[in-house]
Amino acid sequence: MKKILVIDIGNTSTSLGWFVGGKIGRVHRIEKAVQTDRSVAEALRQVAGRRRPDAVGIASVVPALKPLWQGVIHREFLQEPLWIDYRRKLGIQVTYPKPETIGADRLANAAGAVARYGAPVIVADFGTAVTFDLITRREGYIGGIIAPGLPLMFDYLADRTAQLPHIAWGPVRARVGKSTAQAMQLGAHWGYRGMVREIIAESRKLPALKKAALVATGGFAARVLQGISPKPLVDPTLTLFGIGCITERNLD
Repeated sequence: MKKILVIDIGNTSTSLGWFVGGKIGRVHRIEKAVQTDRSVAEALRQVAGRRRPDAVGIASVVPALKPLWQGVIHREFLQEPLWIDYRRKLGIQVTYPKPETIGADRLANAAGAVARYGAPVIVADFGTAVTFDLITRREGYIGGIIAPGLPLMFDYLADRTAQLPHIAWGPVRARVGKSTAQAMQLGAHWGYRGMVREIIAESRKLPALKKAALVATGGFAARVLQGISPKPLVDPTLTLFGIGCITERNLD
């Protein structure tokens, strides 16, 4: 079995792990703000240990970090990583009009979801933004929807108003906000979930997606999707798994 080091470079953080025999292991995460030559090298060594990968696959939505990762990987493993884009063998058809504009992480999510769960499928990724990718059985990847993520919602409120604070989303049991922070939490807790429900419902109005499974990934997925029916599949390693699948297909 090929040992593939998989890396997902996102706007907030980067995740790394091993893809071996269709399974993800030894997942490690580093924050975007601390990605330096030293921290990247340490992260690679922590995940790889004494093993040298047969291949390295990367999905990145931060072009500015490409030279850093490329250079450190070449120094540590003496090989060039495979960067995910629409020109690779994805394992799915892409009928989206401008495939070059699809984020590498979204391609990985789509490929991973179809490999694990089949098509049709709707993939929701709850990160800095929340993305919904739509994959049908006949046409493959047809497009998606992008909306602000929860962190952006809180940041925007604080940045655009004089008296609303910066807060992080957390659990709230009240029905009425008795403080500014609690009121903001309730707005996110109910309003954001309502937005997600509506996007899913509208997507399933397409005949080809009427019976599509909903697969979710990203840090906020489990909490946001509580109470959504039918119950979604929450898959924390979906993006890394998709990167591994695509990299493996392109080794020949």
